[in-house]
Amino acid sequence: MIIRILGSAAGGGFPQWNCNCRNCADVRAGKPGFRPRTQSSLAVSRDGKSWVLLNASPDLRQQINDTPALGSLAEGSLRNSPIKAAVLTNGDVDHIIGLINLREMEPLTVYGSDRVLATIAANAVFNVLDKGKVARRELPLDQPTNLAGADGPLGITVTAFAVPGKVALYLEDASKGANFGSEAGDTIGLEVRDEATGKAFYYVPGCAEVDARLGERLKGAALVLFDGTLYTDDEMLQAGLMPKTGKRMGHISISGPDGSIAAFAKLGVARKIYVHINNSNPVLNESSEPRKATEAAGWEVGYDGMEVRL
Repeated sequence: MIIRILGSAAGGGFPQWNCNCRNCADVRAGKPGFRPRTQSSLAVSRDGKSWVLLNASPDLRQQINDTPALGSLAEGSLRNSPIKAAVLTNGDVDHIIGLINLREMEPLTVYGSDRVLATIAANAVFNVLDKGKVARRELPLDQPTNLAGADGPLGITVTAFAVPGKVALYLEDASKGANFGSEAGDTIGLEVRDEATGKAFYYVPGCAEVDARLGERLKGAALVLFDGTLYTDDEMLQAGLMPKTGKRMGHISISGPDGSIAAFAKLGVARKIYVHINNSNPVLNESSEPRKATEAAGWEVGYDGMEVRL
């Protein structure tokens, strides 16, 4: 199974278009140790020919152009695409807006929880994906789903599971209390399994906490790609970028006693890679102390174009 990181940044990308924080200024200036990054998305394939997107970033058109395996085949028909399906982990803008790049009458299948599919159905702009060509399929929680495109099965099984998190920012309803109306299915993780080999990995790009249930699920995994949004819970407050903590936004921090490094320390995960990294995060500076500490703890910091094979 081939896993390719198309975009490793959180919403806004890196650099963010209107941000002049230290990280964004340095990457914009081309300083050593900084990599530009597009917004969060993966692509997965069993054979390198038929591909499944895990989330559809606003930067998807650029990501496809940067990834020859995702482009139209020269020997193919007048219009063709190796992208056969897209699986959505939540309704965040940085994970669904890229769907509109997949218009132009190309058949594929879009998978998501009932909550995420309801969000898409409620916004008429997504009708540019012709319903006669683009099927929408619900991902039930905790049940294996055999992915298929218009041409048939793709040989990949996905099991969606709820993770601690919150409803997308633009869908928050303060009248519904401290959780802003969040429900199970607003944020999910994925177990992605190759049906032929049985090899699997986990993709959790948004997560507020590694609770006991999630920890038990991930224990002993061969590979986990995990939420690396912030290094410290208050880093955006301290940088003057936003009056919100990571917890308020539904994201666990990398560092600290309640952070993901500490949470994974006893889980025995063979390979751990951070994705969905915010522009404020000091791990984006490859020579920083937080980056060194993260790597010393056995974690990798994902980057656009990074490829893993299982």
